[in-house]
Amino acid sequence: MPATSQQLSPVEEQEKLLDDALGQVKVNAFQVKRCLDKGKLMDALKHASAMLGELRTSLLSPKSYYELYMAITDELRHMELYLLDEFQKGRKVTDLYELVQYAGNIVPRLYLLITVGLVYIKSNSGLKRDILNDLVEMCRGVQHPLRGLFLRNYLLQCTRNVLPDSPEMENEDGNGNVRDSINFVLMNFAEMNKLWVRMQHQGHSREKQNREKEREELRILVGTNLVRLSQLESVTMEKYQKIVLPGILEQVVSCKDAIAQEYLMECIIQVFPDEFHLQTLNPFLKSCAELETGVNVKNIVISLMERLAVFSQRSDGVGSGSGEDNFPSNVQLFEVFSDQVASIISNRQDLPVEDMVSLQVALVNLAHKCYPDRVDYVDKVMLNSTEVFARLGMERFEANSSVGKELQKLLRIPIDNYNNLLTVLKLQHYATLMEHLDYNGRKLLSIYILNNALESETVISSQEQVEQALNLVSTLVSDQPDQPKIEVDIEELAEEQGLLSRFIHQFKSTSSDQQYLVLLSARKILGAGGALRIKHTLPPLVFQAYQLAHKYKDLKEEDSMWEKKCQKIFQFTHSTITALVKAELAELPLRLFLQGALAINQIGFENHETVAYEFLSQAFSLYEDEISDSKAQLAAITLIVGTLEQISCFSEENAEPLRTQCALAASKLLKKPDQCRGVATCSHLFWSGKSLASNREETHDGKRVVECLKKGLRIAKQCMDISVQVQLYVELLNHYIYFFEKGNDQISVQVLNQVVGKIKEELPNLESSDETEQITKHFNNTLEHVKSRMESPESENVLYEGIEI
Repeated sequence: MPATSQQLSPVEEQEKLLDDALGQVKVNAFQVKRCLDKGKLMDALKHASAMLGELRTSLLSPKSYYELYMAITDELRHMELYLLDEFQKGRKVTDLYELVQYAGNIVPRLYLLITVGLVYIKSNSGLKRDILNDLVEMCRGVQHPLRGLFLRNYLLQCTRNVLPDSPEMENEDGNGNVRDSINFVLMNFAEMNKLWVRMQHQGHSREKQNREKEREELRILVGTNLVRLSQLESVTMEKYQKIVLPGILEQVVSCKDAIAQEYLMECIIQVFPDEFHLQTLNPFLKSCAELETGVNVKNIVISLMERLAVFSQRSDGVGSGSGEDNFPSNVQLFEVFSDQVASIISNRQDLPVEDMVSLQVALVNLAHKCYPDRVDYVDKVMLNSTEVFARLGMERFEANSSVGKELQKLLRIPIDNYNNLLTVLKLQHYATLMEHLDYNGRKLLSIYILNNALESETVISSQEQVEQALNLVSTLVSDQPDQPKIEVDIEELAEEQGLLSRFIHQFKSTSSDQQYLVLLSARKILGAGGALRIKHTLPPLVFQAYQLAHKYKDLKEEDSMWEKKCQKIFQFTHSTITALVKAELAELPLRLFLQGALAINQIGFENHETVAYEFLSQAFSLYEDEISDSKAQLAAITLIVGTLEQISCFSEENAEPLRTQCALAASKLLKKPDQCRGVATCSHLFWSGKSLASNREETHDGKRVVECLKKGLRIAKQCMDISVQVQLYVELLNHYIYFFEKGNDQISVQVLNQVVGKIKEELPNLESSDETEQITKHFNNTLEHVKSRMESPESENVLYEGIEI
């Protein structure tokens, strides 16, 4: 042998061995055809035997052996056609048998016997049963795994179109019936499976992985037996139940080989009809529980579930339409799968926990597809899952763990399928199962639940539903015992609470009285959320309550108690806003109190003036006690003034102290510009266009207005920054012009000229800057307004007579 040949890689070596063998096949095949053409059958058989002798090799890999096998069996077709022609000419059977025996080795001899046997069957179908039995028995003579597998595959391929397929009790002659075919294929299958399994135990343990790969490549040879059985038209449901499936399962379970068991169980699912599976669920699933440790039983069971779920939704099933109607009445599909899955989980100690949950996921999907109306089936899966965890002593799973991911998948299915939180709330064991997720897992699921509820616009209409829904998303509602002790991400918290707040707006009952109870229940649960949460979640409740009060007003003709109910609502909002104050919040409760005062004023129930006064005074107290930032103080006093200006229910007795208090508070602001602006804003409290409670139209106290504005001018003059001073003068000028046009006789053209003159005097002294440009633009716009009024053909031009612009 040349030195270079010793350096061939394994792949190159296989290619060389295969090429050499194929070369011999071509040579002998040519000689076979040549001898047959000359009618020299004996010589042809010798060359055929030599050609088949190449299949006796042990040097080729399964892949290379398969190529060699295909090349040889293709050449055997010529021999088959020739022999068939000879039979038709009258050649005797015994002659051909004797000739075949000249093949000295068993492998070539059996290939030739199978070829001859096929010719006999095609020529004389009366011998079919006996010949088939002989051939399948004789193949036992080859026990080398690779050679035996391909030999039996050749037997299966040759007999493909000649297997008897007539029902029993008919044609009871030598031709045989479907029972003979079943026995033939089952025997061949059993022997092939044994040979296939035996491959695993050959060679060194180091090569185990390589052998497993080779076996995977050859598995289709074994599976072809099952395909052949499924193609027999006379295999009825009864025969499948009593003969075919038991025969297959016996071999599958008894071979005790994980690779074989997993493939063959999957093969059974794929090749036989759905109707057969429906009637044989129990024996199939019981066998799953008996499979070897290494078998992924989960995949097998899930594969069957998915196939039957798809079948249930086909319109050409046993019944018509989809779902439950497609199943025979004697098949309780969900119950069978549920019981068998429980049995598998219980009996297979090796089954990973994530696989147990995966099986429950498949069960829920099956229940939804096949029995969409049976919510109890989904709930049963939830219960079974919690019982499994309890039995295993497992409490919580991390969200990112394999079990946690499967559990989240299981819990999301009802949300996605029903697309209605109310249906999910009917699942009694959903919340319990959800507790088996860790804090992060429950929070992720809570966010998922809320997003779904918002997208589907699910309305929560009763106390019970509110309690259930908020308890379900409790990780977002309040602190949890297992919550990580880490610093809170304020932005993330705000996003989560924003989601919850939007959800609260969907707490809507058709009954007003029921809506009040809904709000009470929500308030009780949400109130435990802590300062960081309640500032997001309690305001929606307050606004819901204000809306409810308006609704009671709309129903006052139908409900004589509406006023008392409104009072109760505002007591509820008062205590809710007070809870926000106790959580050391100020600006938000202040705004809510002011909003409440406006709502009370609009609704106008009995004693509403007293209640509105209370709300406004609470806002004032918050301003005085809690707000210290100068910007926030100015914003707050502006809001209070704006609210008070809109409220018309106060008598003069109540309105006067509030107006005075606002003016006093404005004058006490820390910064002079804020004082000036605050006092100017307060001037509008003394010149209002609203109707008062006493039916006295409009508040027109021109003197008090001017006092406020003059005070504003004095404060502006005290500002050290000249640009700020001029800006304040311009703003005050606008206030003067507003009241001047409204008819305040305390403001004359002379007063306006004084303010305009003061601005014109100071404006040139300002340094050139963006700020100066803005002030100048503001002033010019104001003068432009006055000029347009002076040039107006209407009566306004008289007002401005004598003004110096």
